[in-house]
Amino acid sequence: MLKQLTSPFKYERIAVQETNVKTKQKQKINVKSGFKTLRRLWLYLSEKRAQFTFVLFMVVASSALGLLGPYLIGTTIDEYIVTRESEGIILLLGCLIVVFAFHSLSLFLQNFWMIGISQYTVNQMRKDLFQHLHMLPISYFDKRQHGELMSRVTNDIENVSSTLNSSVIQVFSSILTLIGTVSVMILLSPLLTLITLLIVPLMVIGMKWITKRTGTLFKQQQKNLGELNGYIEEIISGQKMIKAYSQEEKVIASFIEKSNTLKQSGFWAQTISGFIPKVMNMLNNLSFALIAGIGGVLALNGMVTIGVIVIFAEYARQFTRPLNDLANQFNTLLSAIAGAERVFDILDEKVERDAKIDSNQLPSIKGEVVFSDVSFSYEEKEDKQTVEHVSIKASPGETIALVGPTGAGKTTLINLLSRFYDADTGVITVDGIDINQIRRDGLRKQMAFVLQDTFLFRGSILENIRYGRLDATDEEVEEAARLANADSFIRKLPHQYQSMISYDGNGISHGQKQLLAIARAMLADPKILILDEATSSIDTVTELRIQEALTRLMSGRTTFVIAHRLNTIQKADKILVLKDGRIIESGTHKELLQQRGFYFELQNRL
Repeated sequence: MLKQLTSPFKYERIAVQETNVKTKQKQKINVKSGFKTLRRLWLYLSEKRAQFTFVLFMVVASSALGLLGPYLIGTTIDEYIVTRESEGIILLLGCLIVVFAFHSLSLFLQNFWMIGISQYTVNQMRKDLFQHLHMLPISYFDKRQHGELMSRVTNDIENVSSTLNSSVIQVFSSILTLIGTVSVMILLSPLLTLITLLIVPLMVIGMKWITKRTGTLFKQQQKNLGELNGYIEEIISGQKMIKAYSQEEKVIASFIEKSNTLKQSGFWAQTISGFIPKVMNMLNNLSFALIAGIGGVLALNGMVTIGVIVIFAEYARQFTRPLNDLANQFNTLLSAIAGAERVFDILDEKVERDAKIDSNQLPSIKGEVVFSDVSFSYEEKEDKQTVEHVSIKASPGETIALVGPTGAGKTTLINLLSRFYDADTGVITVDGIDINQIRRDGLRKQMAFVLQDTFLFRGSILENIRYGRLDATDEEVEEAARLANADSFIRKLPHQYQSMISYDGNGISHGQKQLLAIARAMLADPKILILDEATSSIDTVTELRIQEALTRLMSGRTTFVIAHRLNTIQKADKILVLKDGRIIESGTHKELLQQRGFYFELQNRL
C-alpha cells in the first residue's frame, strides 16, 4: 500500500493519459471544452435570471460591506483611539454594528436564493438527461454499463449541484472583493499596496502548478466512480449466478481492485488540491509579516498612520482570502465541469430518428407484415451481417415461427420489426406502410411482447398488468388476468391484485411471471404479437395453462414466435428456418419434415 501511495506523479502519468500530453494544442482543446461546458451550464442558470440578479446584487452588497468594516475600524483607531477622543466613537461603533449585521444578512440571502437556483438548475438537468435517455436507441444501452449511466444521473449531477450551491457565489464574491480591496489599498498607500502584491506572482505560480495536475485527476476520479457504480449494479443484479458458481471471492477481488483505483485517483486529486490552502496560508502569513514590519517603519517616519496599517493588515487577509477561495473553487469547478461534461456527453448523443406518422394518425391496422430483402449488422464495420437478404410475408392473423441455432438472427428480426434497430438495407412494411415512416410509439402500440425473461416492476400486480394500457380500468385488468389464466393464483395472494412484488418480480414463480406478462399483452390488445418461447423452463401443468392463455392471445393476431423447442410451434402457419442470418428453409411443420433438410435434423436431435 505504501508503495502505491509514494508517487502521485507516477500514478498520474500511468492512470491519466492526458497528463502526458504537453502540447499547447491539447491544452487549448481542454480549455475550450471547459468554457463550452460552462456556457451550457449558464444556459440553465439563465432560466432564473431575475433571482440570479438579486443574488449578484447581494454579492455586491456583501463585498462592499466587507470592505467597509475594516475601513471603519482603521478610522476608529486613527480618529478616536490614537487621539483619545471619545466624542462620536459611539456613533461610529453603532455604524460598525449595522455594517456587520447587514453584511451577515446579505450573505444569508445570497446563499438562500442561490441554493434555490442551483436546485432548480440541477432538477432541470436531471429531467432533461432522464428524458433524453429514453430517446436514445437501444444500441446505446447495449454498449454501456447501466450502473455507469446511473452514476451520471445521480453522482455527476449531484456534483454539479454542490458546486452551484457555493462556488458560483464564491467566485463572484472573490473577484469583487479583490477589485475593491486593491482599489482602496492603492488610495490609502501605494507603497504598502505594492508590498502586498509582491506575493501575487508566488500565488499564481503555486496555483498553476497545482491545478495543472488536479484537473485530469478529478476527471479520472469521476470516471473511476462511474465504473465502480456500474460494476456494483452488475454484481448486485447477478447475485444468484455468482452464488450458484461460488464466484464470491473473484467478484470481491475485482471490486477491491476497482475500489483501490478510485481510492488512488481520489487520494491524489484531493491531496494535491489540498496543497492550495496550505500554500495560500503560508503566503498570507508572509504578507502580514511584511505589512506589519514595513508598515511599522513607515508609521515611525510619519508616512502612514496606525489605522492605515490595521486596515492594510485586514485587507491583506481579505486580499489573500479571495485568492485562496478562487484557487479552492477552481478545483471544485474542475470537478463539477468533469461531471457536467459526462452529463452533456449523453445529452449530445443523437436520438432515434423518427417518422411523421404518429400513433394518432396511424390507421387501425390488420397486421400484414412484410420483410423485403432486409439486411442488418449491429456494428457498421462488421464484414458479415447479422441478417442478410431476408424476405418474409405474414398475412393478418398468421403465426410465423422463427427457428434456428443461437446467433442465427431470430431475435434480430424481431428487433428490426419493433424498430429497436433500423435495417441497413431493405424495407419492412406493416399493412403496406414502411415502418420507417411510422413513429416508434405508434408502431409499438400495435404490438405486444411476451418474452422468455419477463420483466416486472416494483409495485402491485394490478399496476404491472396495467402497464400494457395505462388507461385500463380495474375491471379490464382483472378480465385480462382471467383470460391469461392468472386470476386464480392472484386471488390466492394475501392482497390479491394489490399484492406488491419486488424488483423484477422476485417472490413469485417464473410461470406466474409469464402469466402476468400474457395478461399485460392481453390488456394491450395488439394486432401484432411477439413471443419469445414463453413456456421454457416451466413445469408441465403451468405450461399447459400458459399454452391455453397464449392460444387465446394469439387468436386473430399476427404472431411471430421465436422457438427454442420445436414441439411448441408445430401448429404454426409458417416456420422459417434461419442459419447464419439467412432463411434456408420455410414451410409448415409437415412440409419441412418432408424436405428432410436442416429442420428435419433439428427435429431428430430432440
